[in-house]
Amino acid sequence: MSIKIGVGEEIFDRLREEGCYYVDKTELLYELVNSSDHVVTLFTRPRRFGKTLMMSMIESFFDINRDSRSIFAGLSVMKHEEFCNKWMNRYPVLSVSLKDVEGLHFGSAYEMLKVVLADLCKKHVNLRESHKILEEDRDIFNRLAAREPNEGDIKDSLKTMMRMMYMVYNKPVILLIDEYDVPLAKANEKKAGGEWYYPQMLEMIRGIMSTALKYNDYLKFGVVTGCLKIAKESIFTGVNNFTSYSVLDDRFGGYFGFTQEELDTLLKAACLEDKQKIFEEWYDGYVFGCHSMYCPWDVMNYVSDLLYRKTAKPKNYWKNTSGNGIIRDFVERTDFQVKRKFETLMNGESIIQTISDELTYDSLHETEDNLWSVLMMTGYLTKADPNEEGNTIALAIPNREISGIFRDTVVKYFSDHVDMAELKVMMEALWTGDEAAASKAILKLLWQTISFMDYHEDYYHAFLAGIFVGRGYEVESNKERGLGRPDILLIDDAHRRALVIEAKKSDSRDKMEHDCLEVLNQIVDQEYAKDLDAYDLTCYGVAFYQKSALVKKYDAAGI
Repeated sequence: MSIKIGVGEEIFDRLREEGCYYVDKTELLYELVNSSDHVVTLFTRPRRFGKTLMMSMIESFFDINRDSRSIFAGLSVMKHEEFCNKWMNRYPVLSVSLKDVEGLHFGSAYEMLKVVLADLCKKHVNLRESHKILEEDRDIFNRLAAREPNEGDIKDSLKTMMRMMYMVYNKPVILLIDEYDVPLAKANEKKAGGEWYYPQMLEMIRGIMSTALKYNDYLKFGVVTGCLKIAKESIFTGVNNFTSYSVLDDRFGGYFGFTQEELDTLLKAACLEDKQKIFEEWYDGYVFGCHSMYCPWDVMNYVSDLLYRKTAKPKNYWKNTSGNGIIRDFVERTDFQVKRKFETLMNGESIIQTISDELTYDSLHETEDNLWSVLMMTGYLTKADPNEEGNTIALAIPNREISGIFRDTVVKYFSDHVDMAELKVMMEALWTGDEAAASKAILKLLWQTISFMDYHEDYYHAFLAGIFVGRGYEVESNKERGLGRPDILLIDDAHRRALVIEAKKSDSRDKMEHDCLEVLNQIVDQEYAKDLDAYDLTCYGVAFYQKSALVKKYDAAGI
């Protein structure tokens, strides 16, 4: 069976119209309305778990300006005939995403907020043509559309548009706010050349949310999504009949991400059942409530790659979708005793921590518990036991992809904070051919990093490459040379000398010397030293076993 994968497509109607594979999550519509009496519902999930597509699906179903029956044909929600007749395309919907509201300064972020609201007005430009609306609201609408609003216009913007919709359609409005906390997360970051403007942005977002969700007669119900639940007293104070569902809550837990059954069905449709174990190892393991889930972004990307090339290898798709600064924040902290906990996690074990799902961005770094909570809420850690309840729980790294992000972050931190005295000793030993001194220096440097047992060979490679980069040498890593790709080529043009280094992870300490000789022979057999005759060349094989290192030299003259 041939299937079409819409990687990155977040518009529900387009996904369906183009015949892309869709994992049916429409039962959420029925449960959201028929089994819940909440006026405002907040869903918090890590990035790339389908929040935006879900919001687009909700908009498509309820929007009074659409006829969505053909779009939803064959999907689960359609079996609820009475519900569909009563709710489908029956209400005005106001849907806005705040994901683009950011900037290095408050002024630039404020301008982006104006752009978002102006685009929202243009989407509903028909409202201002109605004779039913208040003239004052028309004026506010026009200022918003022209990107010339005052602060009061912005804070009252969503409520103003909802009032206009109510008057035009004579029905209360369904309000959807996607990625509500992105402006606050970005305001809290301190980037080079930027400023910290969290208080100003908090006041602005609080104003918008408060007027739209608090005591609003024009609101039928609201759905809000984000990564973190901002403490109620900061954003949602006074919002009645409000509830939130985070990664700790079982209810609605199966609607974000793919279940095992959904993955199996997808792989069968794509004729990729033989790859199931790879998907499990790399992209499974997230626990929402007591539901074990796969990351849909990763799954769809890897399925797409496999459909193009059946031998495609799994890779980390998730790490490039946003910054991973929260892990580095942890690694850099000297006032928290977290090194052993990180080592425990990276060894595939779990740690016991008290987690809170109510935080504020400006207080994330105040306590160790807050940081562990953020790592869990944003998907870097998850519950080790899906059946465990409460806020004091065992945490673990969910899968190999996230474990790789942890490893890469540690390597990057280490390379930025390497012991320069020990580095000098190591470089002198390598240039002079002192195997014993080089082994000892690399060992000392390795012990400065976080220790974990399940090292992959690419970790050691990254460890070595990170040491050499930015030290005044020309460094090639895994670049084609001769008949293959040497791990590291280091060239010192000033002194006309070069190093070829090939690293290997050993299965035991006893095999380290054998493995050094094996990779030295590989350097010869694969002609890694080709075209380096003009340099005083030394070749090294380096074997690693856990936190042990052994360096062996091959005289370039013998190659």
